[in-house]
Amino acid sequence: MRSTRVSQHVRAPRSVVYRALLDPDALAKWRVPAGMSSHVHEFDAREGGFFRVSLTYDVPDGSGKSAPHSDTYHGHFRELVPDEQVVEVLEFETEDPALRGSMTMTTTLADAAGGTDVVIVHDGIPDGIAPADNETGTRMALENLARLVEADESRR
Repeated sequence: MRSTRVSQHVRAPRSVVYRALLDPDALAKWRVPAGMSSHVHEFDAREGGFFRVSLTYDVPDGSGKSAPHSDTYHGHFRELVPDEQVVEVLEFETEDPALRGSMTMTTTLADAAGGTDVVIVHDGIPDGIAPADNETGTRMALENLARLVEADESRR
């Protein structure tokens, strides 16, 4: 099973970071790699709740997994541990067998000096997705998350 693990220190309390993981408006801002925009179609943040999200390339030559310029994925929340962990099971909407299959994304939050350490582990990455590409996209998303919640904290 192919997997990746990416971490980021965030200068905000775990409760603030956790809220950003389960807020569809926040998610649309942070869980998107550079060069893409996000649209949250459905988002029911509870155990067993369903979500559906599209990421669209900003430039027309971007090659998507679901359509020529976009990646759409859907899934459900398998486990929610308040202020500690979010476990999601997701899959891309695609006809390409190399990109199909369920992938589990586990986000874990831990207290750390001056904030929270966030770790995202992807397990079951489809064969058609290079782990290095998954790591790069996750790293970009975590940097966005840090900027978002740190900016919110500085306004308090």
